[in-house]
Amino acid sequence: MDIGVPRELKDGERRVGLVPAGVRALTADGHRVLVERGAGDGAGFGDAEYEAAGAILMVERADLWHAELIAKVKEVQPAEYGLLRPGTTILGFAQLTRDTALVDVVLRAGVRIIACETVRDPSGGLPLLAPMSRIAGRLAPLVGSLALTTERGGAGVLATGVDAVPAARVLVIGAGASGREAARIAVRLGCRVKLLSRGAKRLAATVAALADDGCAVEADIFERLGGDGFAAALADADLVIGAVLEPGRLSPRLITRSHWRSMRAGSAFVDIGIDQGGIAETSRMTTLSAPTYVEERIVHYAVPNMPALVARTATQAFADATLPYVRKLAGAGIARALSDDAGLKDGLQVWDGEIVHAGLAAAAGRTLGKPPGSWRPAVRA
Repeated sequence: MDIGVPRELKDGERRVGLVPAGVRALTADGHRVLVERGAGDGAGFGDAEYEAAGAILMVERADLWHAELIAKVKEVQPAEYGLLRPGTTILGFAQLTRDTALVDVVLRAGVRIIACETVRDPSGGLPLLAPMSRIAGRLAPLVGSLALTTERGGAGVLATGVDAVPAARVLVIGAGASGREAARIAVRLGCRVKLLSRGAKRLAATVAALADDGCAVEADIFERLGGDGFAAALADADLVIGAVLEPGRLSPRLITRSHWRSMRAGSAFVDIGIDQGGIAETSRMTTLSAPTYVEERIVHYAVPNMPALVARTATQAFADATLPYVRKLAGAGIARALSDDAGLKDGLQVWDGEIVHAGLAAAAGRTLGKPPGSWRPAVRA
């Protein structure tokens, strides 16, 4: 099979879908790997490394998109719309639930989309999303600390505190992979951390894991806290980190404008889940080149590709997680690999012009397409 690895075009995105070691494994399996020149430069993987691993370097981006399988990181960008070909399979973070215009594009193009954010492992976990969630969680208190500075419109709070001046108060909403890591790093910065979750079982497990690592946090569940308690927790915080995820669905809007108005001006909010729409009434997507905005006197940081800030680490973690799936798709063929692996099939969102993922169909207000048994062979141009 031909596997294409394009250079990512999203603002500030420096990650790449495969590293040279992955190319070497795939070429040893008998596949051709087509890598766009410069695709790995932002993560520190040069063209010479890819060529030495057996890749075919491509100068013309359009030629690469003739491959049957495209290994990407982020969602298809407008500059790539004209490159989409019927029957091509794209593996990457699709982010279709929040972008109905992109849904229309991929449906008209007749491509297949396997979304890394909804692929599951046998235990029900999210093996391709999890490493990026952990990285985003670890970065959130750091970018939030910068958002608290006066240079970004913040109140001028030093997150770590100094001498007798106390450290920032941090509220983490969500106790999954990103919330756990955000709480861990905030505690290590010296912040007072409160962790909220809608699930008691997950919250207890996260608090126990943090305690084992020497990170003590306050914790509560929404049901017990109630609306007044949630509002009070927000009002008490200098930095709020939104780490709520509902795989394949839009995030719930938990924070209103009135909540922000109860907080001190210049407090900060990092919305890790902005890819799924964000958890605040005021959430709107920003970019790495312009990461913050101030609304309701609160500094908002809502970058959807935060792990690109640490592109080399993030690329290595992402490529390690995705390579087994790329090998499976290339080795067995797309339809057979999906049929054989129920967790991989959970990642399938679009197939030859139809939505085949229930969560996406609900979010986009569209009809759910044909069942897997009626999949037809690709029609390639």
